[in-house]
Amino acid sequence: MITSVFKKYTPINLIFVVILILVFFLVYEFQDLSWTSSVVSILKKIGLFFILLGSVFLTDFIEKKNGMSKDSSYSMFFFFLFLIFFPSVFNNTSLIISNFFILLALRRLVSLQSLKASKEKIFDASLWIFLASLFYFWSILFIILVFISIVFHVSRDYRNWVLPFIAFFVACIISIFLSLILYNNAFGFINTNVIMNFKIDYFTNNYQNIAFSIYATTCLFFVISMFASLSNKPLVLHSSFKKVIGFFFIGVLIFLVSSNKSNDLLLFTMAPLSIMATSHIEVKQLKLKQEIVLFVLIACSLFAFFSQL
Repeated sequence: MITSVFKKYTPINLIFVVILILVFFLVYEFQDLSWTSSVVSILKKIGLFFILLGSVFLTDFIEKKNGMSKDSSYSMFFFFLFLIFFPSVFNNTSLIISNFFILLALRRLVSLQSLKASKEKIFDASLWIFLASLFYFWSILFIILVFISIVFHVSRDYRNWVLPFIAFFVACIISIFLSLILYNNAFGFINTNVIMNFKIDYFTNNYQNIAFSIYATTCLFFVISMFASLSNKPLVLHSSFKKVIGFFFIGVLIFLVSSNKSNDLLLFTMAPLSIMATSHIEVKQLKLKQEIVLFVLIACSLFAFFSQL
């Protein structure tokens, strides 16, 4: 029954997901109403919500535009479920903006398989990633995905290998400009943000620990499912799914190396995980198995959300 609701991509499903995200966003934000004290703070929250919503729609667009799913609304619903695993992400402006830019880069990289305007796509994707790193530095690791995409599609043209460095030069100019404004030091941004920490000892309560454990188990389930079913996908889609898998593991790497570690960092894994979860649910299988997977995931995400309020 639950799977039938999102089996088709309809305006009603779209509105339903938007309402769900809005309700849970407001439930979390209304715990502390200090942001309602000024018009600027209210506008910031509204802007943050729309960027978050844009990330959900962008994930769905990437998936559908490149034929990685059927005409369903599963990916949007899965993204919502993964979001509420860690409600504190709703307040993390820098991560939400950085993740949105990374998704813009992924959109260009996945479409690279068409071999149309490949140089523009490589430059655009690289620039989006470097701009994302201005909001959260370690998102710069997604540049690895650019070089993977070049290897997959356009490795013979040496100019394609140079383009990411040109984009890096442009981003450096922007970074220095911002550092001079914010830190009065040309390298203040780098000194403040380039810190590593591999320790996972940031949990402030047991419910954060439980949410992390459930999410990690969910990731393991869908990643194994993706690897198991990849050989059955059309050959033309293999590179797209491999980029999604690469995206996910780079997101995990960012979580591992970041110094200011928190569950919020797992936001970088939610878009690719939504695509992998959609791929799993759309595989031909018993209806009961689909229902069980979706029901368990809904129950776990709701428990994680309300336990952390």
